[in-house]
Amino acid sequence: MICKNILPSTLAVLLFIVCLTPQNAWSQNPLRLWYDKPARQWEETIPLGNGRLGMMSDGGVQRENIVLNDITLWSGGVQDANNYEAHKSLPEIRRLLLEGKNDEAQQLVNKNFVAKGAGSGHGDGADVPFGCYQVLGNLRMQFEYKNVDSSNIQFQNYRRELSLNDAVASVVYTVNGVTYRREYFTSFGDDIGVIKLSADKPGNLNLRLSLDRPERFQTIIKGNNLEMSGQLNNGTDGKGMRYLAKVRPEVKGGKVAVSGKELVITNSNEVILYFSAGTDFKVKNFEFETQRLIDVAVKKSYSVQKQVHLLNYQKLFNRANFRLGKAKIDDIPTDQRLFAYQKEPASDLALPVLFFQFGRYLSISSTRVGLLPPNLQGLWANQIRTPWNGDYHLDVNVQMNHWPVEVTNLSELNLPLADLVKGMVKPGEKTAKAYYNANGWVAHVITNVWGFTEPGEEASWGASNAGSGWICNNLWEHYAFTNDKNYLKEIYPILKGSAEFYSSALVKDPKTGWLVTAPSISPENTFYLANGKKAAICMGPTIDNQITRELFTNVITACEVLGLDADFKISLQNKLKELPPPGVVASDGRLMEWLEEYKETDPKHRHISHLYGLYPAPLITPEKTPELAAASAKTLEVRGDDSPGWSKAYKLLFWARLHDGNRADKLLKELLMPTLQTNMNYGGGGGVYPNLLSAGPPFQVDGNFGGTAGIAEMLIQSHDGYINILPAIPDTWKASGEVRGFKARGNFAVDFEWKDGKVTDYRISSETPRKVVVKVNGEKKEITSAALPH
Repeated sequence: MICKNILPSTLAVLLFIVCLTPQNAWSQNPLRLWYDKPARQWEETIPLGNGRLGMMSDGGVQRENIVLNDITLWSGGVQDANNYEAHKSLPEIRRLLLEGKNDEAQQLVNKNFVAKGAGSGHGDGADVPFGCYQVLGNLRMQFEYKNVDSSNIQFQNYRRELSLNDAVASVVYTVNGVTYRREYFTSFGDDIGVIKLSADKPGNLNLRLSLDRPERFQTIIKGNNLEMSGQLNNGTDGKGMRYLAKVRPEVKGGKVAVSGKELVITNSNEVILYFSAGTDFKVKNFEFETQRLIDVAVKKSYSVQKQVHLLNYQKLFNRANFRLGKAKIDDIPTDQRLFAYQKEPASDLALPVLFFQFGRYLSISSTRVGLLPPNLQGLWANQIRTPWNGDYHLDVNVQMNHWPVEVTNLSELNLPLADLVKGMVKPGEKTAKAYYNANGWVAHVITNVWGFTEPGEEASWGASNAGSGWICNNLWEHYAFTNDKNYLKEIYPILKGSAEFYSSALVKDPKTGWLVTAPSISPENTFYLANGKKAAICMGPTIDNQITRELFTNVITACEVLGLDADFKISLQNKLKELPPPGVVASDGRLMEWLEEYKETDPKHRHISHLYGLYPAPLITPEKTPELAAASAKTLEVRGDDSPGWSKAYKLLFWARLHDGNRADKLLKELLMPTLQTNMNYGGGGGVYPNLLSAGPPFQVDGNFGGTAGIAEMLIQSHDGYINILPAIPDTWKASGEVRGFKARGNFAVDFEWKDGKVTDYRISSETPRKVVVKVNGEKKEITSAALPH
């Protein structure tokens, strides 16, 4: 059964359109963000990236600042912050927990079960060994216009735009009868940044160029090239990562002169700027490579450079398409469009599509196979002290960064995360021994490019056991979606080592007889004890129990698929029988967050970690565990919807898994609430900035990725043993829509259309035809997939 059709009268037409037309050939709106004025703050600038280099342009008329980034630029360095005496406190900590003296246990954890030294610097780790992801620098351009008073420059017909279809940004405006154009892209061809400046009348380009950053830099001019270099602080002797950035102008007409540490270009017809950068992070000859990239690029014409960029970018971006309702022209600027959407969401169904594709664009732009995964800010940072060090938070954030890549057909973008985790295994083995005297490896709440696995510096957030097990879920999902046995064999030691830790570290709770973690926390929540005191440290928080159950199940499956470790498989099967269930319903109908029915100190807390079994894990589903699904819904009702941006995205995903499309749509609307706030926010008020980047606030890219994953989850789910099409479609989306190129677990490609909330046509494809169960319009059926075209 190659194509399934629900309306027989249209079978011939749909077979022709759906089955024979190339996947990316169907019509859709241009996907673009656009504005009628320059950016007033960084959170309005346009993000560009090629997985390694980033540029963010403000589009200024008199002065323009372009913030530059390199995904590898980190301060800090490799360290061992383990307290190798910590495990000696373990029996006493567990005794106190068993006696209900969690507050006393927490005091002991804060004394001995934290990282040695400065840890993460309490989120300000730029100058301690933990380090911080940092801005590379600023490319500044100052423009002069002929016969125009520089103190009162008037401009007209201004438009600033980012094309998601092309990964190209542009600015156009008119000053004194001359139309100026700028075009920007971070090349997916020659791995450089390119900026083309032009005017429609010759000799009208006059500008000054400079390079700087807030600290630790020197800028020189060498052969009409700007060069900025320096060395970051490693937190010990100051001799951390080295970096180099170069900007080379190619000028048509006019001339280039040097003024101090600036390049001055006068009376030019066209200027093309080539930006190259590199660090010594795993690249010893980075200075040579930085220069080589520019030398190669300038030998090509601009048109060739741009075409190669488009070809490589669109190979990824064009894999998946999505349409809601009838086409609508985006005739108002994106910042105004966000406000209009809040008033009448149903009038602009193209905005959720734009936000969805923007998330895919950010994934493609902020990581690349062989490099680093996106951090808390993707790869875009404008500070030395990036919020929360711009690191990899392991209690939801870095995981959320990768939730959309499999289902939206960007599977290989999961691989940099697997590489990062490989670097955590050896340090994590030391941490497992130091704190738990356990086998295997463990990581806690935070990590960096240097392989940090130690607990954080405070028990209330830093003592979570969940990090390493949770990140194994992301690694497993790549296998679940691809069925790639070679990949499974590659990651198996990571999965096994993590399972060995939990298997070795579990203790028996005498009240229930269950095997649980101790000590641990439910990220980053606290509760009241009977004595009125507060605590976070506990035994067996629900998230740990769910992660352990899922991890053991996945490793057992891996053993069977690969034919490995029969004895270890049996030991996990036996342990699995002694683990707590995926959830326990409390007396008030909610899912319990801890083994005990504690009262949480903040009922509206941003983290809802105990619903891990609902998403991303497949342990709680409306079909198989209806009681736990109902308890999850009650939990979400009590928590409420308002929260930081990333938390709204997570709640959107939860409601989609509960098949409540209208509640998911409400969360999406709130996620798209416009804001300019940049304060550190732990409560409500999250949304998006005018450039669609997610606001915690401050900017955290996980809200974008979580939102994209949430939209996909409203349209297709495949975690419950079958492919479910339109499991959580909201009323506002029901009129009509179309999806092309989404993926389902088992390595299936899925295309479908709907009208009036009913699927009218669908196609399930795989590399070779196979049986698969699909749920369409409430009915399950087994079909044979079509073969993917070659």
